[in-house]
Amino acid sequence: MKIVVDAMGGDHAPKVVIDGALAAVKEYDVDVILVGDEPQIRDLLKKAKYTGNRISVKHTTETIEMCEPAANSVRRKRNSSIVVGLDMVNEGQADAFFSAGNTGAVVCAATLELRLLPGIERAGIGIVTPTLKGNTLIIDVGANIDPKATQLLQYGIMADAYCKSILNKPNPVVGLLNIGEEEKKGTEFLREAYSLLEKSKLNFIGNVEGKDLFSGKADIIICDGFVGNVALKVAESAASMMQKFLKRHLLSTIWGKIGLIFMAPSLKRFKKEIDYAEYGGALLLGVNGVVIIGHGRSNMRAIKNAIRVAKEEVERQVNSKILEAIK
Repeated sequence: MKIVVDAMGGDHAPKVVIDGALAAVKEYDVDVILVGDEPQIRDLLKKAKYTGNRISVKHTTETIEMCEPAANSVRRKRNSSIVVGLDMVNEGQADAFFSAGNTGAVVCAATLELRLLPGIERAGIGIVTPTLKGNTLIIDVGANIDPKATQLLQYGIMADAYCKSILNKPNPVVGLLNIGEEEKKGTEFLREAYSLLEKSKLNFIGNVEGKDLFSGKADIIICDGFVGNVALKVAESAASMMQKFLKRHLLSTIWGKIGLIFMAPSLKRFKKEIDYAEYGGALLLGVNGVVIIGHGRSNMRAIKNAIRVAKEEVERQVNSKILEAIK
């Protein structure tokens, strides 16, 4: 299996991306194609003393930066690592694509190069998060900020297929993110989405609130990309703040420092459980190919796990199951 990796995408690219790719080919049965500035990539591979044959390089002369407008950049920079990498998947030269670069550019380029699956109107970004009762898939977290109610239904169908195939949940519970649990809560758009979900074959339990994001009440939480992205960023900020507050107070007294010695193993497990890097990248569901999007600040472990997620999605043929469900 071949995974195309955007070597130039991310806040710490290309070194961290290459380190993650090196870790992935050691741990998983995959070949990686690094797309980007070949001289720079080769130099870093040489410094890492890599002599294997599971990593190859595809040279590109352009990079879409994080701050660039998505659509214009994709049209102008046809030789960028994002566009070239996705074109390789489209042409059958690779099985999946990963980038920790400009999210908007990845969504736009994936839609243009790979096209959408038949029956899907807009792609959605789904992210797996830890909860008190396992994992929950939240969709959409940024691809589509002004969707139609029918598109939220399609997100639910795609997420359902993913949870059954990858998260091993035979009958995932679906909730619609709203400002209250009552059926008539929210805007007309949300009430329409509620009606469509209720009539579907999904295991829909109705509205869920922000407090339910990490309670495990639902295996799938559906929302528009604007709300989902804000919720995700708030959650990331809260998790970071909690860790800093905990460290600050534990180190503020001698007793706290002594207690930290005994608490260290538990704190290590706690940090691992809530660390985004453990869950790999976000899923771009709805395009005719496997595309994984990483956080801009992804570290080596996050890159490695994102490649693992891409491998799993290819192996379990998630898109085929989405097509069956849509039909």
